[in-house]
Amino acid sequence: MDTPIYTLHRGSAPLLISMPHVGTELPAELTGRLAPVAAELDDTDWHLPRLYDFAVALGASILIPRYSRYVIDLNRPPDNANLYPGQDTTGLCPVDTFAKVPLYRPGEEPDDTEIERRVERYWRPYHLALQDEMARIKAEHGVALLWEAHSIRSEVPRFFEGKLPDFNLGSAGGASCAEGLGERLLAVAQGFPAYSAVLNGRFKGGYITRAYGQPDKGQHAIQLELSLATYMEEQAPYAYDEARATKVQPVLRALLESLLQWTDQPA
Repeated sequence: MDTPIYTLHRGSAPLLISMPHVGTELPAELTGRLAPVAAELDDTDWHLPRLYDFAVALGASILIPRYSRYVIDLNRPPDNANLYPGQDTTGLCPVDTFAKVPLYRPGEEPDDTEIERRVERYWRPYHLALQDEMARIKAEHGVALLWEAHSIRSEVPRFFEGKLPDFNLGSAGGASCAEGLGERLLAVAQGFPAYSAVLNGRFKGGYITRAYGQPDKGQHAIQLELSLATYMEEQAPYAYDEARATKVQPVLRALLESLLQWTDQPA
């Protein structure tokens, strides 16, 4: 009954793409406790494995979880600390949606003991896999690159005002990667004038970017929060838009290729 909680495609390049919010399964034991809205999975980072399917040919490793962020948020610290002090955020085990709709029926929210069980069952295995793959890549190539692939609605009033830029790159304010690498990637994105791009704006990088981006140890992490509007319909049933996706994929490819080229000519 021990089912895998993630899949890992192991590549040949010094690049790991982590997609911690693409899971869509909800455990059967939560069925009677969750409110109907949970089944809509509204806050999923939809279709990213399909959008990034070209990355396999680039030699990237790809780590994909099975379960929804509504079970546990793999991009939050295990102590549930707020990564953006003073700003609203969802927790390690979210109790409401981005629209602040309760995810649980009254009185059914997880307590501290259950949250710790979920950390052991879902959070820790994903992070051990991430750590092990980064270590393997570093041992093989001398450097390890981590690309945190995320997506979000272009408008989420809870988290930011107005409309989000299309490409939101984050390097933890420059702390998660080598000096100048974030700016290099921003310049790549800005080379596609059909899209807007920003570095370390509203989204600077979540727990994974901050924890595993250790440039002094040869580990460089970048997060991309991509607007859903660039490749799909933003409302249910959240359909993939082939025409939009085909236009945005060359930008994603250019970003990943630039990242890999950077490893061939380190400063």
